[in-house]
Amino acid sequence: MQFSEILLNKLKHANKVAVLTGAGISSESGVPTFRDPGGIWEKFKPEELANFDAFIRNPDFVWSWYQHRREIMRNVKPNQGHYALAEMEKLFNEFNLITQNIDNLHCRAGSREITELHGNIERNYCIKCNTFADEINIIQNKVLKCEKCGGLVRPDVVWFGEMLPVKELQHAEHSAANCDVFFTIGTSAEVYPAAMLPLIAKRNGAYVVEINVKPTAITFEINESITGKSGIILNQLVKCITEIKLLNSN
Repeated sequence: MQFSEILLNKLKHANKVAVLTGAGISSESGVPTFRDPGGIWEKFKPEELANFDAFIRNPDFVWSWYQHRREIMRNVKPNQGHYALAEMEKLFNEFNLITQNIDNLHCRAGSREITELHGNIERNYCIKCNTFADEINIIQNKVLKCEKCGGLVRPDVVWFGEMLPVKELQHAEHSAANCDVFFTIGTSAEVYPAAMLPLIAKRNGAYVVEINVKPTAITFEINESITGKSGIILNQLVKCITEIKLLNSN
């Protein structure tokens, strides 16, 4: 695959790179989207399950739905795109990976500087005292009670009607505003406030690149769009960056 000279030159001189990933990168691993068919769960809307009121009304039912999703996600593996981003992190002085995904695949692929805007399905915490629970047994279909205070334990994910975690959002906005190159990968650019990050980056002088299988809401507002599967594109891009860095060091 041929990459533009502009992009390669920008990456050659970049000190700070930021990346935003969405569901598209994980779909290449086989992670189903929120509304994919799932047996009994087809009868329910995600909005009716993924919210705090539903959890309080029927905690065991909501918990079992998340256990079902955990089981699916534990059976998939990171793909080329996840591994490529973990490698890309090593090539720049500052690298910030921001994700809307809750599947933990970036961490499993080896990425370290990860900002999770929507939480992580592998984590759980008590709604009463905020204590994080230990690793959860996948066959535990009844909601857990906190060992410390007896409160209900919920998944550490952002539900409908909830705000994004302030610290993570602020860090994401700061990373976007201060990077040299910004990648938006596998995201529809329709879910706010994450959809604002590429535009914040461009407004502050970054070269913004979109990698997606089809055009999105911001395709014509950014600097460059590369169409195709992120796993293939990122794998080849990292090879190009590595060669450039190697040549610069000689």
